[in-house]
Amino acid sequence: MKFFSRKTDFTISKNGMNIIETIEIGGIKQSILIQTEDPQNPLLFVLHGGPSMPIPGISNRGADYALITCTKRLVKHFTLVYWDQRGTGKSYSKNIPKETMHLKQFISDAKEIIGYLLQRFNQPKLHILAYSWGTIIGLPLISKYPDLFYSYTALSQVTNWGENDKLNYQWLMKKAKESNNQKAINELTRLGAPPYQKSFKKWNILQKWLFKYKSMIYDAKDKGTPTYFKMFQMMLTSPDYTLKDIYHSLVTGMKLAYSEQMLYDLNHFNFSIEIPKVEIPVLFIHGRKDKHIMPKLIQDYFEQLDAPKKKLYWAKKSSHMFHLDDAREIEGLLIKYLKKLSE
Repeated sequence: MKFFSRKTDFTISKNGMNIIETIEIGGIKQSILIQTEDPQNPLLFVLHGGPSMPIPGISNRGADYALITCTKRLVKHFTLVYWDQRGTGKSYSKNIPKETMHLKQFISDAKEIIGYLLQRFNQPKLHILAYSWGTIIGLPLISKYPDLFYSYTALSQVTNWGENDKLNYQWLMKKAKESNNQKAINELTRLGAPPYQKSFKKWNILQKWLFKYKSMIYDAKDKGTPTYFKMFQMMLTSPDYTLKDIYHSLVTGMKLAYSEQMLYDLNHFNFSIEIPKVEIPVLFIHGRKDKHIMPKLIQDYFEQLDAPKKKLYWAKKSSHMFHLDDAREIEGLLIKYLKKLSE
C-alpha cells in the first residue's frame, strides 16, 4: 500500500533501461534496479549501507539525490545497478534462514549478481561503488576477484569496525560532557568502552547515542543538509516501495540482519592487516565532518594501501550522510574519473 509518491527527477528514454528485476541469488529471490540511457555503457554496481538500510537502493528509482551521489547525469554515462541486499527492502523474505545472514554470504551474493550482470550485458568488467556497510562487502570482493572490476569507489570506507567503535565512544563521552548530558554520561560509563563482541544490547546503546548526537549528519545550515527524515522520505515517497517494503527495511530486516554471527563478523576484521594491497584503481570518498566512520582510520589506511592508482577525496560539507552539494560534486567526479578507467 502506498499513500505518498514523488515526482521523478529524471526519466529514461525508450532506448534506455529503467527496470526492476527479481532474480535468484544465493538460493533466495533478490531484487535489483537497472537505470541507464544506453545499456552498452559501462556497468556501475552499487552496494548500499546498513545492514538493512537499502539507500541508495531500489527506492531511489528516478531520484537524482541518492544520499551519497546524484544520479541524473550518472545514468547517461553508466548502466547504474542498485541492489536491495539479502533480507532488506524488496529482497526481504520471512523464509530467509537467519544463519545465512553473515558477511561471507553477502560477499557471495554480490559476486553472483556481478556474474549475472556481466553475462547479461556482455561486458568483461564493471565498476563497483560501495557505501558504509557496503564497503565491508566491496573491499574483500575486489581483493579476491580483481579481474571482475575496472575500479573500486568507496564512500565512507570502514576499515576496522572494532577500532571505529572505540573512537565513537570517545567522541560521545566528549560530546556528553561538553553538553553536560548527565544521562548520557552515566549510561555510557555503565556501558564501558568497546568492543562489544557478545552483546548487541550493548552495541545498540552506543548506536542510540550516536543517533541522538547526529554522528551521521553535519548541519551546514542550508537546504542541502541531509536529515534522518529525508532518508526515510526517500523510501516513503518511492514509486516502487510499499509500506511493507519500508517495514521490511527498518524493522524485520534489521532484526534478521543482526545475528550473533554478524556481530562476530563486524568485530573480527582489520583491512589494514588483511588487505594491505589491491590490484585495481581505488577512489575513497569520505565526509570531512564524519563522526560515524572516523576520518582518521581511512586516512591511515589510504596512506599504507598499495594500489596501482589511488585517490582520497574529502567531501567538505558532509558527515556520514552526504550533503547535496557534495553529492553533485561526487557525481561529476565519478563521471570524469571512472570513464577513463573503462576506456
